Amino acid sequence: MLPAADRSAKSGAWDRKRFMSGIELYGKTLGVVGMGRIGFLTAMRARAFGMDIACFDPLVSPDAATITETRAQLMGLDELLATADFVSCHVPETPATVNLFNYERFCRMKPSAYFVNTSRGKVVDEPGLSRALTEKRIAGAALDVRATEPPAGPLSTADNVILAPHIGAFTVEGQARVVASVCHDVAAVLQGRPARNFFNFATPRNKERPA
Repeated sequence: MLPAADRSAKSGAWDRKRFMSGIELYGKTLGVVGMGRIGFLTAMRARAFGMDIACFDPLVSPDAATITETRAQLMGLDELLATADFVSCHVPETPATVNLFNYERFCRMKPSAYFVNTSRGKVVDEPGLSRALTEKRIAGAALDVRATEPPAGPLSTADNVILAPHIGAFTVEGQARVVASVCHDVAAVLQGRPARNFFNFATPRNKERPA
């Protein structure tokens, strides 16, 4: 809605009634899929908007701090999809999560619900999402990550999806934290201490020091 309103206003129009279909976050239910650090922080921020939290994470117990602090209701994925007004995905890419969100799962969501993915592109079956959007099975989607980057396909022409080029961490502050964490780990390894912030490869170590 905001991108369309922006284009309309810049064209010189002032058609306020056209954009009256926006909805509030207050009183809505956010479904968080993956209650790790980012999912937890997302839920905490959603609470500040007066949202209720539903979450799905097979690795989290009902008495976990992430559940109790957010007052989230832990439930199965299908129940979450049927319950949530917004579904926000925060899972890693694993064999179990590739195409986790497919056409059948989108059809389990409310027709008025929105899907957001800022985790990994391959957890979404994009043809299935495109079909669900075209058939109005869900109200809309917002994606910062894609299965192939840069992407191609029908999602780029849909009017009920917002796309971004994987810029979720591309803030001035966010990039400063990335540089600081890399420098910290390089210094730690050179001094024979373990690195803390590394993924998808073996533990970095100083070859000149004994393991």
